Amino acid sequence: MAELNEMILADLIIARAEEKPDFDVLTFEREDSSDGRFPDRIRNYAQLRENANRIAAALLARGMEYGDRFGLIMRNHSEFVETMIAASQTACVMVPIDPRTRGDKLAYTLNNSGCKGVVCADYCLTQIGEIRGQLPELRWILCLDEAEDPAAVTLDTVEGTESLLEVLDTKVATVDRRLRNPSDPLQIIYTSGTTGDPKGVVFPNDRVGLFAMLGMMLGYTPEDRPYTGLSLTHGNAQAVTMGPSLHMGLRAVLSPRFTKSRIWKIARRLGCTTFSLLGGMATAIYAEPETANDADNPIRMVVSAGMPPAIWESFEKRFGVDIFEWYGAVEGGLAYKPIGQGPVGSFGKPPANLEMKIVDEEGNECAPGELGEIVSRPIGGKAEVEYFGNEEASEQKTAGGWLRSGDIGHTDEEGWFFFDYRKGGGIRHNGDFVNPGFVEKVIAEHPMVSDVFVYGVKAASGAPGEKDVVAAVVPASAGDFSAADVFAACRKGLEANFVPTYLQVVEQIPKTASEKPQERFLLERFAPGAEGVFTEK
Repeated sequence: MAELNEMILADLIIARAEEKPDFDVLTFEREDSSDGRFPDRIRNYAQLRENANRIAAALLARGMEYGDRFGLIMRNHSEFVETMIAASQTACVMVPIDPRTRGDKLAYTLNNSGCKGVVCADYCLTQIGEIRGQLPELRWILCLDEAEDPAAVTLDTVEGTESLLEVLDTKVATVDRRLRNPSDPLQIIYTSGTTGDPKGVVFPNDRVGLFAMLGMMLGYTPEDRPYTGLSLTHGNAQAVTMGPSLHMGLRAVLSPRFTKSRIWKIARRLGCTTFSLLGGMATAIYAEPETANDADNPIRMVVSAGMPPAIWESFEKRFGVDIFEWYGAVEGGLAYKPIGQGPVGSFGKPPANLEMKIVDEEGNECAPGELGEIVSRPIGGKAEVEYFGNEEASEQKTAGGWLRSGDIGHTDEEGWFFFDYRKGGGIRHNGDFVNPGFVEKVIAEHPMVSDVFVYGVKAASGAPGEKDVVAAVVPASAGDFSAADVFAACRKGLEANFVPTYLQVVEQIPKTASEKPQERFLLERFAPGAEGVFTEK
């Protein structure tokens, strides 16, 4: 085997497994179970190495060649990380997909990336089965069959599905790491597709190594125990929690999903010292009923991307924490506000090796206080982004050598940066960018709806740049419309963050002569609690 390169995930795990095999680097906590069937799952470096090797052997046994892609669809299980390591080991490319994704969006992601297989959990099998006929290139499915979730189904639900647990119970020879170049891809993470079809951002193997540097930027210490309930399919959970912990030897804790009511209980039980938040998550936590022991917790720092200014200082005081605010996107760009520095509401300034500015539509730099697009590039270099199979979009994203974020912001007189909203009216809801097209399709297919238009309104959470989702609908029959039925269809056909916050029933969607919906007229008539405006019960 070639000399180990710790910028490569597979090599990093091999090195750490040799140095400290028994170190319990990852704990996958589980919600309390009265019968104790689902205790926390702990993984040390040696276990990660051994299980990743078994999954690597399984990938090769299924004919996966150098650079072949496969989907990875599950919540935060140990098997997610082990499969990611196996991808690095075999030079295959994983496509992490939020396990809530279903329908046309799921089919598009798997087909666009050319996935030849899927590693998933049993609670995702139903949604895969629903689109199986739309996946001509899919050859195999490996499924984690633990039946921990009420939505779990048996493996025979989808023909050809095999057990991932059986793979992990099989002894195999060591699979050599076959990666030729650290810049070769490890994963393709898809955007939300706010302005068209989602685009797959190609991540090279050595980008995971940069997560260690992010951990140092955040100020993690050897005594820290980072926590996240964000999905590992999201760049934040990989960059802020998983990556730094694997590199720096921190005992990270991960939940299968974010639960606002359990976060402090988890921190107290497992001694977590930091956790990560996006957008309206902070407001959701803050909205929980106050208790006398809110500040009695081991958390010293909250790593936030989108802390609402209105609750920033009150959040810190109530829970006895400091806020470390930062900004970044899956394509790149980075800024941060160290604790105790800069004004409340700012996401900070770029690091020394990065140039960031606010520009108008002609590319001219904006004056302090003037709104414009946030752009960035390496000092003395050019920004680079690779969208899978989409060279034109890659070039547009980095036109002129600058990374075009698509975010609108401003600076103050001291050069601190602020985020204001998403360019083009995109809807950012709970940290995710919602593609209205997916929502409109599901609602339009409902027999009670004759027309629909989806837009955003200022989020009730108050999170900067966040919006709540409104679906303006025209009933097919005025006397036969059920908001509850439409919400149910959305829950079945959409991931949670795409489900509308409100249904606004109207006689017709106001449109221009060219049939373009006129959002401003809907906004004028919209108000929470107004006649014809419904929320999910």
